[in-house]
Amino acid sequence: MRYKIGLSIVLTASLVSAAEAQTKLVEKVSRQGDELVIPYSKYKLANGLTLIVHEDHSDPVVHVDVTYHVGSAREEVGKSGFAHFFEHMMFQGSDNVADEEHFRIVSESGGTLNGSTNRDRTNYYETVPSNQLETALWLEADRMGFLLDAVTQPKFEVQRETVKNERGQNYDNRPYGLVYEMTSKNLYPYGHPYSWTTIGYLEDLNRGDLNDLKNFFLRWYGPNNATLTVGGDVKPEEVVKLAEQYFGSIPAGPAVQDMPPVMPTLTADRYVSYEDNVRFPMLRMTYPVPEAGHKDEPALDVLAEVLGQGKNSIFYKNFVKPQKAMSASTFNSTSELAGEFGISIMAYPNTSLAETEKLVRESLAEFEKRGINEEDLIRFKATAESSLVNRMASVSGKVSQLAYYETFRNNPNYIQEELKRIQSVTKEDVERVYNQYIKGKPAVILSVVPKGKTDLLAKENNYTISEEGFTPAADTYSGLQYTKAVDTFDRSKRPASGANPVISVPNYYNTSFKNGLKVIGTKSDEIPTVTLQLTIDGGHRLSATEPGKAGISTLTADMMNEDTENYTSEQFSNELDKLGSSIRIGSGADETYVYVQSLKKNLDKTLALLQERLFRPKFTQEDFDRLKKQQLEGIANQATQPTAIANNVYNKLLYGEGHIMAVPTSGTAETVGNITLQDVQGFYQKYYSPTVSSLVVVGDISEKEILGKLAFLKDWKKKNVKIPADTKAQAIDKTRLYFVDKPDAAQSEIRIGYMAMPFDATGEYYKAGLMNYVLGGAFNSRINLNLREDKGYTYGARSYFDGSKYAGPFTASAGVRADASAASVTEFMKELTSFQNEGISEEEVKFMKNSVGQSDARKYETPSQKAGFLGRIVDYNLKKDFVKKQTDILIGITENDIDALAAKHLPVNNMHIVVVGDKKTVMPQLEALQYEVVELDTDGNPVGSSSTK
Repeated sequence: MRYKIGLSIVLTASLVSAAEAQTKLVEKVSRQGDELVIPYSKYKLANGLTLIVHEDHSDPVVHVDVTYHVGSAREEVGKSGFAHFFEHMMFQGSDNVADEEHFRIVSESGGTLNGSTNRDRTNYYETVPSNQLETALWLEADRMGFLLDAVTQPKFEVQRETVKNERGQNYDNRPYGLVYEMTSKNLYPYGHPYSWTTIGYLEDLNRGDLNDLKNFFLRWYGPNNATLTVGGDVKPEEVVKLAEQYFGSIPAGPAVQDMPPVMPTLTADRYVSYEDNVRFPMLRMTYPVPEAGHKDEPALDVLAEVLGQGKNSIFYKNFVKPQKAMSASTFNSTSELAGEFGISIMAYPNTSLAETEKLVRESLAEFEKRGINEEDLIRFKATAESSLVNRMASVSGKVSQLAYYETFRNNPNYIQEELKRIQSVTKEDVERVYNQYIKGKPAVILSVVPKGKTDLLAKENNYTISEEGFTPAADTYSGLQYTKAVDTFDRSKRPASGANPVISVPNYYNTSFKNGLKVIGTKSDEIPTVTLQLTIDGGHRLSATEPGKAGISTLTADMMNEDTENYTSEQFSNELDKLGSSIRIGSGADETYVYVQSLKKNLDKTLALLQERLFRPKFTQEDFDRLKKQQLEGIANQATQPTAIANNVYNKLLYGEGHIMAVPTSGTAETVGNITLQDVQGFYQKYYSPTVSSLVVVGDISEKEILGKLAFLKDWKKKNVKIPADTKAQAIDKTRLYFVDKPDAAQSEIRIGYMAMPFDATGEYYKAGLMNYVLGGAFNSRINLNLREDKGYTYGARSYFDGSKYAGPFTASAGVRADASAASVTEFMKELTSFQNEGISEEEVKFMKNSVGQSDARKYETPSQKAGFLGRIVDYNLKKDFVKKQTDILIGITENDIDALAAKHLPVNNMHIVVVGDKKTVMPQLEALQYEVVELDTDGNPVGSSSTK
């Protein structure tokens, strides 16, 4: 099927039926011909709730989204973080749904769910099998209309700790995590709704109370401030009936007015800075620009692309190519009330940001001379079209798009207008917005430098935040009343599910070329795209033959993305962008992968570029020197990141000295330092072979048609590649605790586990995964409920088996509050020990079977999901009936079976425990535990002596 710009809307003001007289059909949009459109019906309930329904029977799934037009911009000064905090509270139960039951019910139904908050809106969503539609609507309606009596002080306190942990993990303990916060509070006037971030400030979270939270709900969570969007395997009339039943009686809340856009005004450059535990100095320059939907937005998007997006950008040419920065990019980020045009440069260590800023300004001056050319516009428009099409790959993507357009444009069909805006941008528009918003205009100029390196600042701080200049909105929280719906049915009864939908595994074809290349594919015509995934076995494991050059597979893959014999990397990128296509090559532990995406209409040209990329790499010394330097800097940077330290040390312990998997895939400073350009050329010549490769094809193309286009792969010369055999990891004689000091870390990273087994789709590995599901594989797992929901130690905790063709580990992991490090280790081990000794309950077996069994409805929806499914089939030589065998195992597995698996595969007395955290805070607690504590450095080598228990 093909798409073009087009429009077909039927506007209606009639009643749906006499029985549904309070629900009005506002409009119905359908596809006429081949235009790019998401068909839908839009309704308005009497209480003000907007309902949008998209019908799509291609997969037996339903996506439900409730978007409330409230984000952090509706908060008051001194009460930041409430919108996001409230998002957490909406999962803590309501009158008819017990605490944590929302997650449990959706998971048990085979679905997935979450919520998100930004400056301007909060949304809650779930994707479920189509027979669970009524359950999803019942759940969303219950927390919209029946929440507050279920909100308790203990729940409030636990979620307050969870939000603090989230802030610690994603902001305070993350390199450059405070960049956005620092920019926002210095760009916008004090009190401006965007002057604080969505996560809020800790002091505000500590200051808030239960009454504040309830008032926030009463003010903003009425149906008249919400859009309910339902898409998938549904009938609109059925959805209207259910929405009327479950949402129709919920009283409207106070009226909500849209907030007027307010773009900040700067009179001079504002230099601000902070020191962070980072390796690379960072410069961030931010200019105020108009809000989302403004007529200048598309032109500013083009400007951002030309200045600093991709290999054809000015900033790439001036910073990255000549090795003056690790990365350099620009972006145009817009929200409901204002926008931000940002320039971000990650400089090399010890680089003066004053020099970086000077080169930024020289690059802007270069743009003034260069201007915009026709190819700039062609690239932008093709890429934007491709992006819009790919957003429609899933029901959730289409529903999210409809919900966004309705909330912020009052027009679910705004995709038509967006296409027109994109296609109508001119060179003159781009040059005008540059002159209007960027040229000679003041900006917030933020320097982030390593601790103790203030000599690298772009300039001394010259701006102090004033508490004047913006008048916040008047108090709107007085006299709010909680009024519950009055129903004619028993809302406390969970709706019965319909019959389980029939799940069809994608029908696929497979073949092999004479050179050994295996091909597997399936036709999928829901969107006009084609996805190819080429996998070349080996990856990092090939370094086992020459461990002194570990990291070569990563470096070779990166080099494959550079110059070819007939194109510079910039020219190659230009050709791809003009098609709206992408070709990415990367390397992992066990393979090198080539990922290709193309609109169907541009497939031939994309495949010609793929042939060039695969078989005509140029391997220039200039590219090699730059990429090797970047890889070495990335390795050095890992020592600043607690997550990377924990993973690297844990793997070294698991695999043992001398095993190639004990070395990160990026290599070490020593091994990468040993690699030459000739080594990379040799690696490519020796190991890139069709005999160890497979190709997955998913998209709007038949087997006959695609095979006719792959002659260049049939001609690929085969080589005799031998992948090194795996070496068995050394057994763990007893459980020890290994500690790595990360001074002043706000959180500790924990890894617990041992070397388990390889992947097996229908054997012990699959069964062990079923066993682990209720232990640490679901949100409602024992581990996560304990550490996150009961104790408030973490933002999330989990456990999993991670085998491939080779033995992989069982791991339990979390990032936890520093002061709860030892307690978290204790709780982890308590849960593992309890499950090993006592096993699973009958209720948990039922939950696991329902959840895993019904989740198949969500497994094959998008091209990437189908490609992943087919990739596993060809990688592991699975038979066509393996899914049925898994289903039979799931149905037949018993409580005793799982107990036996737990006893066998949770050896709590023979595991590694790794903790990375602040020694002065954490070590005294850890030493009080019953484990031998061994202190290691960030490379996993022993430090001093160990203490024995």
